[in-house]
Amino acid sequence: MSFWDLSDNEDATKSGGDYDSGGGSFENIPNNTDVMACPDEAKWDKDNEGNEYLSIRWTLLKPEQYANRKVFQKMWVNGNNPRSKNPKEQGDKAKRMLAAIDANAGGKLAGSTSKPTDETLTMALVNKPMVLKLMVWEMEGADGKPMSGNWVCAVSPKSKGLTATGDAPKPRAAAPTTPDGDMDDIPF
Repeated sequence: MSFWDLSDNEDATKSGGDYDSGGGSFENIPNNTDVMACPDEAKWDKDNEGNEYLSIRWTLLKPEQYANRKVFQKMWVNGNNPRSKNPKEQGDKAKRMLAAIDANAGGKLAGSTSKPTDETLTMALVNKPMVLKLMVWEMEGADGKPMSGNWVCAVSPKSKGLTATGDAPKPRAAAPTTPDGDMDDIPF
């Protein structure tokens, strides 16, 4: 038996280079939805041009219908997003967002004037629950097809609770995009 044999005895390598998994199995969480979530990863990362940003991966805890889903947050805290019309302003907003996330996680990062490391980000933020307000981004992908996903609009202490139920889902429509099809103009 070959590694490439499928459960129906077909050969996976016979696809001719094309494969479509059928898309994601989840619809976007509606705009203005409050969720309880905690970061399960916080680290520095770089885009294809080497520009550094802060990456936070959130695991949703509540409400139950969204439990265990992931939301990825890219924060250009250095004010260096090459695709932003106003990268410094975007950097300031991202720093305010990071400060709020840190405050909700116990405020360990704010006690230092140094740039946090991957290790200090992990220790300070990971597994600290808080409330996120999620919104939906939409854009045209490089292939011309519409793409969408969720982004973190706001953070609040976990004591806030989950009050917003979100807007009714709207049909997906293509939105303006950057020339390279990137979605880095999302405010954080």
